[in-house]
Amino acid sequence: MKYYSLNHNAANVSFQEAVIQGLASDKGLYFPETITPLPQEFFDTIENLSNEEIAFEAIRQFVGDEIPEDKLKEIIADTLCFEFPVVEVENGIYSLELFHGPTMAFKDVGARFMSRCLGYFNKDKKDSKNTVLVATSGDTGGAVASGFLGVKGVEVIILYPSGKVSDIQERQLTTLGQNISALEVDGFFDDCQDMVKKAFLDESLKHHNLTSANSINIARWLPQMFYFFFAYKALKKQNKPLIFSCPSGNFGNICAGIIAKKMGLPVAHFVASTNVNDTVPRFLENGVYDPKPSVATISNAMDVGNPSNFIRIQEMYQNDLEEFKKDFSSFTFSDVATLEAMKSIYNKNGYIAEPHGAVGYLGLKRELQNHSNAIGIFLETAHPIKFLDTVEPTLNVKLPIPKQIESVLGKDKVSTKIKTYEEFKAFLR
Repeated sequence: MKYYSLNHNAANVSFQEAVIQGLASDKGLYFPETITPLPQEFFDTIENLSNEEIAFEAIRQFVGDEIPEDKLKEIIADTLCFEFPVVEVENGIYSLELFHGPTMAFKDVGARFMSRCLGYFNKDKKDSKNTVLVATSGDTGGAVASGFLGVKGVEVIILYPSGKVSDIQERQLTTLGQNISALEVDGFFDDCQDMVKKAFLDESLKHHNLTSANSINIARWLPQMFYFFFAYKALKKQNKPLIFSCPSGNFGNICAGIIAKKMGLPVAHFVASTNVNDTVPRFLENGVYDPKPSVATISNAMDVGNPSNFIRIQEMYQNDLEEFKKDFSSFTFSDVATLEAMKSIYNKNGYIAEPHGAVGYLGLKRELQNHSNAIGIFLETAHPIKFLDTVEPTLNVKLPIPKQIESVLGKDKVSTKIKTYEEFKAFLR
């Protein structure tokens, strides 16, 4: 499998090169040359397969022969070491819970897969190392920190916006030490992401072997397709059209879902549910892609004004807006609506949703009005404990502390404060 730049002005590269480089030399995101549909037999018998077997069949074409099959299966087994339950919230509406991993966020899948791929590619390198840069609006940083902790030949530097991640999220990315460093940026997520992209293209930093662990990296992004297959397996016997609603910030999750659909996964429709950072909902209304500076909300992981992965989605539809709209909708919701949804879900169904999941629920309810016979799945992307300052007073509940979170609560935060790219560059040096 080869990967090309979506800016179309860089050489095509292998899976390994795309993982290590992160971003193409022309600033473009990498995209696979081909997406080959899986055989119908795979979907006909998917209920007989384990999650590991499903994931292997889904990802193998994108890895090719660059990682031996037995090693790839080992990486997948190590990645998928937790459950992905599909929980009925109300009649015809399900929550796909993606928060049962080490850092209690959906990004554990991509972070663990990428770290193990990079570890495999570094296995014979004795002296050189890779420096992984990651910008986070919330959960990415903790997942990457956990996934890469102690990985041989890899240093990780995480940039996060000061005061705009939850306390638990901040602890997960600032307390591990070892090969993990955290930079607290005076700004927004978009500022963090811009610094990371600028560093990749800075000729004076080439010798640092920089790569990214954001969803711009194919090894972080592609494995996110796995749980769409898992949800189909769980709900296949109902024999109804499936609508997936993804709380969307950088649009990597929903983009991976669309890859799964292009591979043959029977999905009737996707909903990108956003907070007031509404670049994509506005694009679907007027056909003009007009990113704006991000706005801080209670669903902070979606506070993204210019989602990187949207260009990959456009590529899969050849930039044909009308074809795109047949498969895809996007709706925007305020913090007030989000809080009301959290209360409604809890009071009616006894289910505790955190703000991102509540936004996904709202988008799903809106889209299901157009699909009378469908069932809907909203992605619950993080455990409510990660947003206890919002969840507990809103629902008047006391959340028990899971063991994954207990392990970081007693540790001291260690971070370096920066304001500018020049300060970031000085830290790298």
